[in-house]
Amino acid sequence: MFRVIISGRFGTLGESGRASILAATALGFTERGAFTHDGTLSSFTFRCQVRADPGDGEHEATQRAMAALDAYGQPYDVLRVAVTDMRDIKIRR
Repeated sequence: MFRVIISGRFGTLGESGRASILAATALGFTERGAFTHDGTLSSFTFRCQVRADPGDGEHEATQRAMAALDAYGQPYDVLRVAVTDMRDIKIRR
């Protein structure tokens, strides 16, 4: 499992685009992806959880997260991408 955070700026959003983004606003990671944003909906953070196949790396995770972001159909510019491979996370008990 990968967790991907994409930070960016929206292009011009119409009313339906604004409604779509507001409906997908959440704080956690989901497979569909969720947004946090500033009050004007100009900049955003998109959090997405991506399944990992055994040979997958950051590149594949980024591509899948970008596809989830593209599914919202809104114009955007990517400023930064951060990928965490949850398989590498060690839990101390």
